[in-house]
Amino acid sequence: MRRTRVPDLSLRCPRCLFRPEDCLCAEIPRIASPVEFLVLRHASEIRRSTNSGRWAAAALGAPIVDYGAPGAPFDDRALRAPGTWVLFPSPRPAPPGAPPPRRLVVLDASWSQARRMLQRIPSLRELPRLSLPAPPARERLRAPTVAGGMSTLEAMARALELLGDAGAAARLDAVMAGAVARQRRLRGQPLARTP
Repeated sequence: MRRTRVPDLSLRCPRCLFRPEDCLCAEIPRIASPVEFLVLRHASEIRRSTNSGRWAAAALGAPIVDYGAPGAPFDDRALRAPGTWVLFPSPRPAPPGAPPPRRLVVLDASWSQARRMLQRIPSLRELPRLSLPAPPARERLRAPTVAGGMSTLEAMARALELLGDAGAAARLDAVMAGAVARQRRLRGQPLARTP
């Protein structure tokens, strides 16, 4: 199994986790959204420099709640607010005429971790689900582990698009494009073209 190198966070921007000379923060806009987001981040994502959930949360002013950190109790009260849905695939569409979500819980984790979070947190299982269409082909920081998989930021952008705010979605997509370009430059790789 390949180990991921964990960055020394003391040498990183605390908001975007890039080095100060490569900081992404100036490219993270403040985006007003028709829906409130809550990012439920798996503990394994906290120190990942490629974690896009932190950039999306910064842009949307969304709180981040960490889950699964050793010794840290998890309080699920934030998941119980009326009008809360979870952004996760579902074979059952929302009931016809159901009001759109007022708040979306976004699971910021690998695919298998997100699935386990959904199984282990009873209040998540009870929430209606918002499913997304397949994402457009684009360059990513990490390869999806499942067909149709996408980063947390991309999922939040697609949710905004689905809920009728294509402008906010495009602004989030621009943050991801900036992060990908920055990461490729830091690795000495040319920016690939996407179809």
